[in-house]
Amino acid sequence: MKTPTLSLRCLLLMLLLAVGTRHAVADDGYRLWLKYDLLPDAAQRKAYQRSLRFIATEERTNPTLQAATAELQRGLNGLLGQSVPVVGRSSGKKGGIVLRVDPNVRIDAGSGATAAALAKEGYRITTEKGNLVVTGQRDAGVLYGAFALLRHLQTGQPLAGISLSSAPKIQYRFLNHWDNQNGTIERGYAGASIWQWYELPERLDPRYTDYARANASIGINGVVLNNVNASPRYLTTEYLGKIAALASVMRPYGIRVYLSVFWAAPKVLGGLPTADPLDPRVQQWWKAKTDEIYRTIPDFGGFLVKANSEGQPGPQDYNRTHADGANMLAAALGNHDGLVMWRAFVYKADVNNDRFRASYDEFKPFDGQFADKVLVQVKNGPLDFQAREPFHPLFGKMPQTPLVLEVQITQEYLGFATHLVYLAPLFKECLDSDTYAKGPGSTVAKIVDGSLDHHAISAIAGVANIGSDRNWTGHPIAQANWYAFGRLAWDYELTSEAIAQEWTRMTLTAEPKAVATITDMMVKSRDIYVRYTTPLGLHHIMGHGVHFGPEPWLPSTPRNRWTAAFYHSADAQGLGFDRTASGSNALGQYAPQIQQQWGNRQTCPLDYLMWFQHVGWSQPLRTGKTLWNELCYRYYTGADSVLWLQQQWQQVQPALDPTLFANVQARLQTQHKEALWWRDACVLYFQTFARQPIPAPFTPPTRTLDQVKELAEVYQLK
Repeated sequence: MKTPTLSLRCLLLMLLLAVGTRHAVADDGYRLWLKYDLLPDAAQRKAYQRSLRFIATEERTNPTLQAATAELQRGLNGLLGQSVPVVGRSSGKKGGIVLRVDPNVRIDAGSGATAAALAKEGYRITTEKGNLVVTGQRDAGVLYGAFALLRHLQTGQPLAGISLSSAPKIQYRFLNHWDNQNGTIERGYAGASIWQWYELPERLDPRYTDYARANASIGINGVVLNNVNASPRYLTTEYLGKIAALASVMRPYGIRVYLSVFWAAPKVLGGLPTADPLDPRVQQWWKAKTDEIYRTIPDFGGFLVKANSEGQPGPQDYNRTHADGANMLAAALGNHDGLVMWRAFVYKADVNNDRFRASYDEFKPFDGQFADKVLVQVKNGPLDFQAREPFHPLFGKMPQTPLVLEVQITQEYLGFATHLVYLAPLFKECLDSDTYAKGPGSTVAKIVDGSLDHHAISAIAGVANIGSDRNWTGHPIAQANWYAFGRLAWDYELTSEAIAQEWTRMTLTAEPKAVATITDMMVKSRDIYVRYTTPLGLHHIMGHGVHFGPEPWLPSTPRNRWTAAFYHSADAQGLGFDRTASGSNALGQYAPQIQQQWGNRQTCPLDYLMWFQHVGWSQPLRTGKTLWNELCYRYYTGADSVLWLQQQWQQVQPALDPTLFANVQARLQTQHKEALWWRDACVLYFQTFARQPIPAPFTPPTRTLDQVKELAEVYQLK
């Protein structure tokens, strides 16, 4: 056999390199929406190149401006396909970007008590003397402006006559990590924690910087590092050094770090016999510990507290109130620039009534009794992050207390990492809800941003869906939920559609038809999920413990009154939980206008019907169908809609990276299998009460209820 000629060897080498290059550039999702690939439109690139020939800043030693400069250089080099140099000053030069901190620049942040603070994070992008000028009152504003300019370019917007100005509507915009010190994540579905505690502080994983970049690009300015079911370990001197190292990575990106704290830490770490917030020894311990934290981390943000909930210790262990506990921590902060976020998700394990009522009943009496540095953190709905909930009744009922809206980005009750569910519509549904607290237009958003009640501080928090998976979120489309939370935290007036389009263009493809198709899929996906899992306001019928899959037959748990059977209240007469005056009267916690609408079976939105009404199986609904027929219709069409999602995804294959396409395609197959699981489990179980046939044109499930129950048991095995 002859030895290959040199030319053949070269050809083989070229083929190997080509194959290797193809695999090297496959989209593994790591870059998120910060993909600075070469813009495909050559004419557009040339137009951009004429205006973006250099980056100038006079404050080159400022770490935040350095971060802004580095991001612009990285982005422009990739998008334009040419090197863009950084220069010290722009005098006499044209056709570049100038970064400038100007305390006097006018940035409209609306009116109200927080307007001045919000303006300090805002940015302005204008044309001046032939250059693009990115200005902020502070360096963080310039950084946000740099990311906004890159977003403008990534989405193909024109530069001619550009004039952009924006400031956040909410002052503190948090990610809450439910990460544990051993690397696990409570309700995490994208791998282990990204925090490598045993490597810190000596080794700083480059992933931390990329995490900070991603957060800064969407305006998130605070990160709670650890689980609300907190370990006292984080308050030790050893761990404060590790946290300080993480804070050093976050700081240039305008992000402050916060900690969830264990209430009984004075006993566990301090050796005290008590954690009573009114005990002077406890107060002194927290003050000394807080001072130590700020010596180690001067820009530390503050504390998040889960107390007297789900077995966690708290001030009620000593016959003290939530206000007593929160105010003690606020006093420990003293003159330090920090906050206390006290979670309102509290209930006693032996409660015998409707858990819907618990937070309101516990916190409403303390309105006006919390210290100035305290915010009460309230979930979007009154139960527990269900796929669709009415807004929490505390919104609008605590006007003297700033409230933090807490939403869940991780998909605990929304299909984990196998179901495509875009959550911007869920977030918007809550933010846009009218509480009628001060008449029509008193939306949850206006309560959260502080404008309705003239609060000096405002905040919003999202429970993170981030893990150690290469693509950060497990399901590639789940990245959009992280992105959407940040964008809505900055500006809750953005639409779900606009955010989906923006994210798709930056992350997946810029091909117009594909963008339109994917946006349509995303916007409809949450409603599809609700239809095949919990239609008509059903709730809390997921698998026990793991919260995976359906288990509507669950009759008992350690908390017997909070089972699936308790919440859906199915019987021979009908379905749904009566929360009107004839039932638990949880509806009475809302404004009269809402009570009137939701308390009437004819006017209650069908999406909330089972939340507030017990409706007869043969009762006609506004759709013209009986309750039983409408329930079946939604379960069947919801499951069938996943086939539609698959078909739509197949259409956009030519416009997508093959690896990413195959990833989502496989997950959609799993989603359909699990949608059928939900459909069969629920219609077969509820049929045992309704005693009616599956309505035409739908065919009965091919498996029995016992067979479906066996499948559920698999996922409950330890």
